[in-house]
Order: sequence, then C-alpha cells, then structure tokens
Amino acid sequence: MKKYFTPIAKSSLASHSHSQSNQEENVNHSEVPSHSSQEFDLSTLKFDPGEITAILNYHPNHRDVIRRAYFVNSPCQPHLEVHEYPQTNISGAMRRFNHEWFDDVYHDWLEYIVSKDAAYCLYCYLFKDHNINQGGGELFSCTGFKNWNKKSDLDKHIGLQNSPHNRSKKKCQDLLRQQQSIQSAFERQSNHIKHGYYICLSVSVDVVRLLITQGLAFRGHDESKSSLSRGNFLQILSWYAKRCDKIRDYVLEHAPQNDQMTSPIIQKDIVIACKIETVKAILEELNGDYFALLVDESFDISRKKQMAIVLRYVDRMGFVMVRLIDIIHIQDTSALSLKETIINLLAQHSLSPSRVRGQCYDGASNMQGEVNGLKMLIRQESRSAHSIHYFAHQL
Repeated sequence: MKKYFTPIAKSSLASHSHSQSNQEENVNHSEVPSHSSQEFDLSTLKFDPGEITAILNYHPNHRDVIRRAYFVNSPCQPHLEVHEYPQTNISGAMRRFNHEWFDDVYHDWLEYIVSKDAAYCLYCYLFKDHNINQGGGELFSCTGFKNWNKKSDLDKHIGLQNSPHNRSKKKCQDLLRQQQSIQSAFERQSNHIKHGYYICLSVSVDVVRLLITQGLAFRGHDESKSSLSRGNFLQILSWYAKRCDKIRDYVLEHAPQNDQMTSPIIQKDIVIACKIETVKAILEELNGDYFALLVDESFDISRKKQMAIVLRYVDRMGFVMVRLIDIIHIQDTSALSLKETIINLLAQHSLSPSRVRGQCYDGASNMQGEVNGLKMLIRQESRSAHSIHYFAHQL
C-alpha cells in the first residue's frame, strides 16, 4: 500500500514560484520535525494510503532513502476476484478496474488502491517533475486514475521515450543502481585517490627509513629534473619506481603535482614521525626503570648551539643500552638553562628526574661546577645521580 500527495503539497507545487516552493518546503519540514535533521528511521515510514506523507514533505537528505524503500517494497497491486473490485458508473455503464493490467506492460509501475478505487503511477509519485503536467502525470501521482473504459490513457501516460513518466522511471532505475549514483562515483574516485596517496606516502616513508638507518643525507645541491645527482632521497625513490611496477604509476611525475610527497617539508615531517616512533620504542624498552643522563653540547653546520641528550640504561635482557632521544637547539649554555631544558624533555616523555642514577658530562665549568654546575642542579632532583666524566667511558 502506498501514498498520495496531500492538498498542501499539491497546491504549493502547482501554483507557487521556485522561491515560494522553497519556503513552502521549509514550512512542511517544520511540520514534520522528525524528518528534518537526523538519520531517517525507516521503521516509522507509513505505507498505508491514509497515513502516507508526500515525498517533498521529507527533508531533502532523506528523500532518496525513502524513495528506495517505497520502490523496494514494490507497487501496491492487490490481486482480487473480479467481483471484489468496486464498480463505477462511467458513461451509463458499470465499469471496474481490470487486474489483468498488473500482468501487462504496466506491471512495474501501476498501483491500485481498493479504498480509493483509483490507479496510480509509482514512478511519478517518487520522481515526477511537478512543474510539468503532461501525459496525466498529476492524475496518476495525486488525483488517481479511474477511467476504466480508457485503457489507452495508460499508454498515453507512458508516452514517448523522453516523457515525464519515462524520465521518472529512469531516475528510479538510477537510484537502485548504487554504482551509478553520484555519491558512489565520488566514493570510487575517493578510494582510488586514497589508494594512490597511500602508496605514494608509503614509498616516501620507506625511503626515509632507509636513509635514517644508514645515516645518509637526504638532499642534494641540485634537485632539478635535469640534474645527474638529485640527492639520495629522490635518487632512491626514482630507482625504486623503475623497478617496482606496483608503485611506478603513483609516484614522482605520475603523482599530482601538488601531492608528490617529496618536498623538503614532507621529508622533515616523515623524519619527525620516525623520531616519535623511535623514542616511543626506547621508552617502552626503558619501562620506567632507572637511567643515566649523557649530555654534550656542540654546534651544527649553521653554527647554532645544540645539546644532545642520551639515555644509558639496562634493558630487560640485562644489556647496557645507550640511546639518543633528542637534539635540542639552545640559546643559553648556562647550567640553569641546560637543567631546565633537560627537565622539560624528561617531563615531555613522562620520565621522572628522581629515576636518574648517573650523569655524564664533559669537563666544562657549567657542567662540572661544584656549586652551580649542571651536575649539582640535577643532584638536587635526585641525590643518587652520581656524576662521572664522560672520558671514563673510553676505559
């Protein structure tokens, strides 16, 4: 059992302009608040002819779901005995609906409601263009067809190939073909793009991991396409693509020009991600146990001051491990500034200064000073953090 347009929907669609129709739809939406925003609950959908709601009275985001539910439910086609169909006096003769029409060329769209003694078109109810009234569209979608002596009106309603009825039928067919919908097309395109993006990113990560493991430089002095030596990162990536068919069509010149995953910024981002994962593995290996600090200062190639912080500890297997966890640029080499930097780094990794059981620095006064040296400031946090000159590690 299906549906009929309410008088409100019919009048608003037939006589108002486009802007007025939008206003009317907004009013209708406010009248049906349960349909207006959240996901539509199909269990609340009414199939009884006396309780249905016009399609345009539903929220636009829900209409296709409702249309599909009505169509999958199939047209209302009660197969009764001939004498059970109501009779109507038409032109002085008693006429009634002919159930054989259900088995004719109208089987996929013709509906009949016994209580209304009228026939309707499922396609036109679901998708009729209400600005066009041709082929009895309004009759078959709203008023109801009752001229049982004029079967030719059914053929007239179907009309030519581009008739409103056939256009509505095509929309129904497209709705049921999920792979033909715009949303599915976007999803397929999106999945293809995601696949290409994932391969492109994975290859860049593999190359970065190789360079980090081998301690090699990433960039070259000339990374242009005409260069014979574009740097380790691009050279290895190019070599990888030439020898692996699975990635060849997704990297370098085959990738989108603005999404090749090869820029210096992307390389640095991947290196930082590798650093985070490496430090996480070190901390898991440390497992909150005691450790010693090994700290030294140096200058990088740009003459910026930096401090290397290393943890020395015994792992679960009983082996002594020495792991670099960070290199930090510093503005001030005073003992107090260095101590603050170290404490902040430990706090960042949820390490307590009270777990420090050793310190290892060079012989600079800011490190080994007996009053305000770094070793004394650290011992204020942990009295068991004994200091040993790092030269002792050569013994």
